[in-house]
Amino acid sequence: MTETNQNTNTAVSSTFETAAPAAVNNGDKHIWGIYLALCFISLVELYSASSREVAASSFGVLGPIIRHVGMLIGGFVIMWVISRRHYREVIPMTILLAAVSSAMMLYVMKYGEIVNGARRSFSVLGIPFQPAEFIKLSSVLIVALLMSRTQKRKSIGVRDSGVVWSAVFIGLFCAMLLPQGLTNTLLLMSISLGMMVIGGTPWKRIILVVGIYAIFAGAFTAFKMKPGNDDADVDRTGTWKARIERFFDPTPKYEQPFTAENRQEMYAYMAQAHGGVVGVMPGNSRETSRLPLAFSDFIYSIIIEDLGLVGGIAVLIIYLWLLGRASSIATKCSRAYPALLVIGMAVMIVMQALFHMAIVTGVVPVSGQPLPLISKGGTSILVTSIAFGIMLSVSRFAVRTGSKKQIIREEINALPEELSSENPTQL
Repeated sequence: MTETNQNTNTAVSSTFETAAPAAVNNGDKHIWGIYLALCFISLVELYSASSREVAASSFGVLGPIIRHVGMLIGGFVIMWVISRRHYREVIPMTILLAAVSSAMMLYVMKYGEIVNGARRSFSVLGIPFQPAEFIKLSSVLIVALLMSRTQKRKSIGVRDSGVVWSAVFIGLFCAMLLPQGLTNTLLLMSISLGMMVIGGTPWKRIILVVGIYAIFAGAFTAFKMKPGNDDADVDRTGTWKARIERFFDPTPKYEQPFTAENRQEMYAYMAQAHGGVVGVMPGNSRETSRLPLAFSDFIYSIIIEDLGLVGGIAVLIIYLWLLGRASSIATKCSRAYPALLVIGMAVMIVMQALFHMAIVTGVVPVSGQPLPLISKGGTSILVTSIAFGIMLSVSRFAVRTGSKKQIIREEINALPEELSSENPTQL
């Protein structure tokens, strides 16, 4: 651990010894288009899905949308500022963000506000923060840093030390996330495994990491199920068990009675059925007034009700388009660090979107997961905007035209020596 910290500090201290190369464009147009498209969809669908909040708003019908516009504007400003900076400036912020995120998570685990049966957030000046979102971002940054520092010099792939330390950090983050909810923990594991595969980790090591994650999760669950560990305020094992049992219930959904436990999923299914193929158009949703979390954890069901199967598929394609575009940018980077950075941010966003869609459509058991940049939520919008800013920064500074030797030389000079390994995605 000491050696790793010393090497990381060396990388951080040498980050700004040379001037960064000038940007060659204003950022990838596809990523810009995806960001703006998601913001537009967010405004339309949040307005359609916020009828439950209208009555409580002093601004009437426009109350929820005014707050959300403010959040999107703030996110856009942060995204634009980050996109103008060289991506290497993320390096010294990685350890700091991970430490701050961990501190916030530890605080929330003990003193956080209880939301839906778990301690999830805390407020500063009336503004709620959910550290779980920052933990996801920190995980991507940590894994990108470790995997790029431990690339093999004479062959394609990552050294075992990179896999081990990545798994250790993800395990620590998961230990903090699991008391909040199982979905975020599984999401974080999936994101890390995706980055390990992209970073050149052999499949035998991937299987080993999956086994370690499974043992960790099983041990934690067994501990929580022991007598005496039944803190009703924060214990989620009973909720997980009930949701899994409902998911595997062979009784058709239309024959199951409505209960306090299943009403969200039932109304979500009804919304999707009501939307049909082409939808009822925004503003005509029937279920938004009955679905408790229509504006956040179940907003995809309102999108399908408004825009139909066609609209639901279109939103799915937008997220997959982001992943495809990030992959294209990654293959054009000559060094490992920017490649892992851009693909890691895309995997984080797209994986979360896929989790949300799978939950809402009944592919997996019900849980809470916002749809990135579309669902209401200040912390989620902030973190997603930061991720988009980093992707745009990589597209501005790492994707260059001209002589291949000159491009490689410029990128090597812009990064610390420890992060100058070749890009494994170019294989």
